[in-house]
Amino acid sequence: MSSSVLLFFVLAYFSLLLLVAYFTSKKSNNESFFIGNRNSNWMLVAFGMIGTSLSGVTFVSVPGTVGSTGFQYFQVVLGYFLGYIVVAYVLLPLYYRLQLTSIYTYLQQRIGMTSYKTGALFFILSRTLGATARLYLVVNILQIFILDKMGIPFWVTAFVILLLILLYTFEGGVKTIVYTDTLQTTFMLLGLVVCIIALMNNMDSGFFASFGEMKTAGYTHVFNTDYKSGSFFLKQIIGGAFITIGMTGLDQEMMQKNISVRKLGDSQKNMMTFSTIIVFVNLLFLFLGGCLYLYAAKNNLAIKGDDLFPHIALSGVLPAAISILFIIGLISALFPSADGALTALTSSFCIDLLGINRDEKLNEATRKKTRLTVHLTFAIIFFVCTMIFKMIDDRSIIDVILKLAGYTYGPLLGLFAFGILTKRTIQDSIVLPICIVAPVLTLLVDLLNNPEWFIKKLTLSTGTQTALNDLSASLFHGYKIGIELLIINGILTFLFL
Repeated sequence: MSSSVLLFFVLAYFSLLLLVAYFTSKKSNNESFFIGNRNSNWMLVAFGMIGTSLSGVTFVSVPGTVGSTGFQYFQVVLGYFLGYIVVAYVLLPLYYRLQLTSIYTYLQQRIGMTSYKTGALFFILSRTLGATARLYLVVNILQIFILDKMGIPFWVTAFVILLLILLYTFEGGVKTIVYTDTLQTTFMLLGLVVCIIALMNNMDSGFFASFGEMKTAGYTHVFNTDYKSGSFFLKQIIGGAFITIGMTGLDQEMMQKNISVRKLGDSQKNMMTFSTIIVFVNLLFLFLGGCLYLYAAKNNLAIKGDDLFPHIALSGVLPAAISILFIIGLISALFPSADGALTALTSSFCIDLLGINRDEKLNEATRKKTRLTVHLTFAIIFFVCTMIFKMIDDRSIIDVILKLAGYTYGPLLGLFAFGILTKRTIQDSIVLPICIVAPVLTLLVDLLNNPEWFIKKLTLSTGTQTALNDLSASLFHGYKIGIELLIINGILTFLFL
């Protein structure tokens, strides 16, 4: 299919989003933007959160991992489910009881203003890095497979996509996103299911026959029982649970949608419904990965990882409708994370750092002007960060995001754990230094445990590389820290507090 036809469908999809935004943003105000007037439908929030949670990384990278690790990613997914239970029955009751607009206000009430602003600052850093990394992945795929052929440079693609996201979130905020995320999740799941069916039809195979072939090829293996491995199943499950607690329960983007629901009970129903569905959706993505690798083997394709799904979907060997659905599905996977992040970062900066809701001297018009300025500024920051990721051009983007999350969400985990699990009072001024020291020490532990990762990223002399490897072997005796990096960071923060 020609690039111009694919681009037409992309633009038509954007037009649909803008139309939805036009109707949902009518009569919106600052409260609509920040928390949807606390009147969101829990079923819409639950369904839309599927797209927010998965993102373009899941759409491309998770199927791509099947060739090297089989279905082992499902270990983390099981951990996610346990984490959602904690969020639903520990954190959500706390947020509703305190009637929070920003969840980091809890830190102010429990510890002090410095803790409050520190929590917000780490969220802003975490979400900016994560959202722009995901944005880069999808923009880069659109660039390689569609826009390079039309002579459009990468920076133009990134700029236009961010401009369109900005346009449909500018007025309505959360009120609009609840509806656009629902629409986008629908298209993403439609693209996922149709692509699986198309691949099986192309290979003249059914569901059970395809699964049998995957099992024979060794793709369906789930649990890693090597306790020294970074993907040991207990580490993956426990680490996945804490990633959910940190990246969902302590994340303003994810929580602002939940607390936009009127009642706690409905919000908890939203969380548990969403978390159950997400388990099965991730299984479908892993099954898709197995289908992709079976197809690649039968057609002698040597492509692996993040490039496999885009190559097969857009190479023209499958029906033209699949190329269209892949692109729409990919964009639908991207936008719920990008638009939600942009809105949540604006909310956090305005409420937590600028305090526009606490300043009684500001009228509604002034607050709105400030909010729109901040919203535009974060869109510019997203553009700059996306260009930086393009310069880095790291293909293992999912590993980078998880590693960044381990460093930046750890202090949030430690702060909230201290507030909820203890009754101690501490000097508020020590919180920021502790939240800086803990990630630095975590980085040192990671460097000592996993020098190979850093050696790949840094230019080190042969002698330095050998010394790092020898030191790692003597300290850890072959044990590899994986997804539990976030937990280590959180524990260090908690202990220092």
